[in-house]
Amino acid sequence: MASQLNPYLTFDGNAREALDFYKSVFGGDLAINTYGDFGAPDPTAAGRIMHGRLDTPQGYTIMAADAPPGSTTTFGDNVVCSLSGDAGEGLEDVWDKLSPNAEIEVPFEKQMWGDTFGQLKDRYGIHWMVNVTGQ
Repeated sequence: MASQLNPYLTFDGNAREALDFYKSVFGGDLAINTYGDFGAPDPTAAGRIMHGRLDTPQGYTIMAADAPPGSTTTFGDNVVCSLSGDAGEGLEDVWDKLSPNAEIEVPFEKQMWGDTFGQLKDRYGIHWMVNVTGQ
């Protein structure tokens, strides 16, 4: 997979509704995983979206999720730049270069879905997610 940069949107419980809306606007294929799919112990969170991805015929990718259980959404702070790709495409170096003087929100390490992932707010206040596909 070639590395890609796309928006990652965070919602406060209505990510499914928003993704369905964006699908009606752009068309395409929508894939959704809930917190329950990954064994969320809180039944009230089980139906919330942990990760949604809309791939459009125009080549756009929109990713979205509901805020994790116990978190809140701050509008204006709910759009993240998401970088994703395979190992060897330089994303590990990008993480290393974004990290100095950044606020690390999720350490760059292997995650439960098998990929190496990290999230930070860089020195300019921009939020970034970096995801390197697992082998």
